[in-house]
Amino acid sequence: MAEPTVVLEKLSFLEGPRWRGGRIWVSDFYTHRVLSAEPDGTDLRVEATVPAQPSGTGLLPDGRMLIVSMRDQKILRREHDGTLVTHADLSGLSRGMLNDMAVDRQGRCWVGCFGFDLMAGADLETAIVMRVDPDGAAEVVADGMYFPNGTVVRDDTLIVAESFGNRMSAFDIRPDGSLGGRRDWARFGDLPTTRDIAEMLPGLAVAPDGIAEPDAEGAIWVADADHHRAVRVREGGEIVEEVVLDDLQTYAVALGGEDGRTLFLACAPSFLEHERRDTRDAVLLATRVAVPLAS
Repeated sequence: MAEPTVVLEKLSFLEGPRWRGGRIWVSDFYTHRVLSAEPDGTDLRVEATVPAQPSGTGLLPDGRMLIVSMRDQKILRREHDGTLVTHADLSGLSRGMLNDMAVDRQGRCWVGCFGFDLMAGADLETAIVMRVDPDGAAEVVADGMYFPNGTVVRDDTLIVAESFGNRMSAFDIRPDGSLGGRRDWARFGDLPTTRDIAEMLPGLAVAPDGIAEPDAEGAIWVADADHHRAVRVREGGEIVEEVVLDDLQTYAVALGGEDGRTLFLACAPSFLEHERRDTRDAVLLATRVAVPLAS
């Protein structure tokens, strides 16, 4: 695999890369911007400004964009004229800040939350996944999640990376939008036996953060947020490829490019807010892979 190249640089902390419309989109936490660019990083545009910190994004069937607004626990909707409005207020449901999300073909939004104050060094508490319907109505659809993070919907299956759970979980999506029972999509190790994050991290074989849409063989690229790498994982947990970055951690990934064979990696030296908020050393990298994004 070729050495990754720099697409974007001098940013604060990147999450939620998405390939859409021939461009790579990404959220920059501490400059409060959703950005898009050509795949080589040229023609950089500010697509939205989200003061309460943007994260995952997705598209409604009519092309309007939904954006996670983390700190005020809202899902924002960018109208066709570029204005932002509140699509759903999840402050009555969410436990802590909102996290990543996916939007399915019906326009339903699936979003997780932190569950505890990670940046303040609090002990882990389990969290929930919420479903937001196209009209903005919301409800809790899963509980007991170990930091639900990267999320994708494939056919009638919801797949959620649990960053502190050594696993990726899958749920069948029922016709009414409720979920079947949780099952392992990939298990990398045992659940943690401590709630202390500093003690927990060394015991995680994989700390799955952001995840890409499945590739043509059904495997998923996963950002392993504590091991300086991204890994390609088959259902069940087998790691079949990896991209290793010596000096950076990888926090989110996306497959895209014109032929679906470009892997974008959102990277930074660390994730802690007090280390990233006032620095500009986050980068978006790209490398080529053999198996393309599923059509």
